[in-house]
Amino acid sequence: MRLVTPGDSAPASIHRYLLPHEQQVITVRRHPAVLMTPIAFVLGGLVVAGVLSNVVVDRNGSLVNWIWWAWLVLLAWFVWKVATWSVDYFVITNQRMLLTTGLLTRKVAMMPLAKVTDMSFQRSISGRMLGYGEFVLESAGQDQAFRVVSFLPYPEQLYLEVCSMIFPTKDKPEDDDDYERRRRRPRPRQDPKQPTNPYGDRRDDNPNDPDDYKNNPPSN
Repeated sequence: MRLVTPGDSAPASIHRYLLPHEQQVITVRRHPAVLMTPIAFVLGGLVVAGVLSNVVVDRNGSLVNWIWWAWLVLLAWFVWKVATWSVDYFVITNQRMLLTTGLLTRKVAMMPLAKVTDMSFQRSISGRMLGYGEFVLESAGQDQAFRVVSFLPYPEQLYLEVCSMIFPTKDKPEDDDDYERRRRRPRPRQDPKQPTNPYGDRRDDNPNDPDDYKNNPPSN
């Protein structure tokens, strides 16, 4: 449940889906809060199994065994959910986003970063208390591999990191003041052995430059 920087190593189950020239930027598991429902079912089933065992123990002893077998099936389902959660990852590389899910049947959903036109995240009350959020993605195409990624940890940090990759900051263009300062830099001294040019050095480099005629007009 931590962010993986490019210098770190992602799980081996993720490397097989990365291209040779791709560089991983973020790799996280879903927040453990995704297991809240299975945990509630297991604990609730344990309470129900205990109550039913005390009620029917005197009437039918064999029924008590079936009650506890049913709870063991529920416990096995919980273990399956935990194992599935442990191999599910949300991965962001320098070119695309991947969502890997499934334990036996593996599913990899992918969306190129260039196709993402908008992204927002939502946090419910429980998400703000426990520290998870939900991403909602919009792409340029109609068919999307995935649109909603729920139960993501560090939602604010992830949101800023992904937005900085989808919408990179462009370099500031050179303004007129920068051009004037660059143009007025001192020029290197001319070698005395070389013949002098009354129109300046820049006219030799670019005879069509109007600045040379403006600053060094020819003398009659």
